[in-house]
Amino acid sequence: MIIRGGENIYPKEIETVLAQLEEVLEAAVVGRPEEILGEVPVAYVTLYPGSTVTEDDLVAHCRLHLTRVKVPESITIVEALPRNPVGKIDKPGLRRALQPQTA
Repeated sequence: MIIRGGENIYPKEIETVLAQLEEVLEAAVVGRPEEILGEVPVAYVTLYPGSTVTEDDLVAHCRLHLTRVKVPESITIVEALPRNPVGKIDKPGLRRALQPQTA
């Protein structure tokens, strides 16, 4: 669960909305730390080969089907989502990649 400014956001709900588009193969949503709101949702999406959908198209689709607080702050199209040894999407790994790097 992502908590954005006191609002509970379930990543699965956003992932389901993104998967409604026929160009989307997979989607993963995680919370990115944010100073004021606590966390904001960000999405990673893989597309079917030959798809021409853009990140802006994905955001526009989310705006049509989700409340404002649930729309991801960013959507990144990636070649493949990271997987754990069991084959599930490695969401903890995605979250770690979003953490600020300390020296």
